[in-house]
Amino acid sequence: MASTDRHDADEHVEPVEPGSPGGHAEGSSGDEAGTEEHQHHVRKRIVGRRLDKYLHGRYPRISRTLLQKYIKQGQVTVNGMPSKASYEPAAGDLIRIVLPPPPPNRVIPEDIPIDIIYEDQWVIAINKQSGMVCHPAHGTQTGTVANAVAHHAHTLSHGDDPFRPGIVHRLDKNTTGVLLIAKTDEAHWRIALQFERRTIRKQYFAICEGRIGLDGDIINKPLAPHPETTQRMVLPSASPPRQAMFKEAITEYRVNTRYRGFTTVDLFPKTGRTHQLRVHMSSIGHPLVGDALYGGRSISERDLSGTGSGEPLIEFQSLHARRLELVHPIRERPLVLEAPLSPQLARIVELLEAHRKD
Repeated sequence: MASTDRHDADEHVEPVEPGSPGGHAEGSSGDEAGTEEHQHHVRKRIVGRRLDKYLHGRYPRISRTLLQKYIKQGQVTVNGMPSKASYEPAAGDLIRIVLPPPPPNRVIPEDIPIDIIYEDQWVIAINKQSGMVCHPAHGTQTGTVANAVAHHAHTLSHGDDPFRPGIVHRLDKNTTGVLLIAKTDEAHWRIALQFERRTIRKQYFAICEGRIGLDGDIINKPLAPHPETTQRMVLPSASPPRQAMFKEAITEYRVNTRYRGFTTVDLFPKTGRTHQLRVHMSSIGHPLVGDALYGGRSISERDLSGTGSGEPLIEFQSLHARRLELVHPIRERPLVLEAPLSPQLARIVELLEAHRKD
């Protein structure tokens, strides 16, 4: 883990304080349902300042996307009338906004060990282990990362789904490595914005079958969910599946080390599609070791060294989220998170080094 001091904010916000030029707060109230109503008198019109930007300045911890949703749903009025996000508040306007109560956290906290690699009052990063899904699919599901972190952190961001507190991005069930979780709503939407703008740099480590010839390349092949199962993604073909909805998917790979029959690579996804790295490497004839879903096979110590156990060293994809580079959502300074390889992957690399070097 490392960080530097370069200031690099992901979004410029100009909050309007009560009593400052541009507006002042008249007051607020609440009800038993937990909603809060706030009203603001606009003192001065600022050309180009839309209603959603005005509100975002007053409520910087709420994303503009969510504020636009409140405006569209009529929870924001101007002079007693519904408005549009694009409306530019004029001097004398009275703006009222009704903020709903936060959704309940329905995830059951569980005392499950987690490997913490970074934590402060806004975020927590863990080295996710294999076999854990990121969040429950329903309220009674347990044993997930969300359950474990809810027990550890006590307070997590709400997000848009009560079953996913704190979860900003995901890793496949058996993919290990850096997973970043938000503790506050402001940290959540600011990190999500960086993912949306593709300014976060993600680096994965993988062990592939075969010897990759090029030192590096970019794979640009769109992906879509298989129309008959949610467990598999598909590439375009001469006869694409009916109803397949393909989306852009781009992966850069760089060869790390070549061995006899295998290659370790660093992968840099430019998009974040489901199973993207696994499908892309399989598409060029080098599936990930252990990834049976996309053509990979399990290997044993005997396979690599000629002796020892014939039991599989790994029975899932050899993929690890090694590094995540982003701007800290609150401190607005670069934050670099790194996670060491899982014991399974480290053992495979050790055997490759000992018995498969050219």
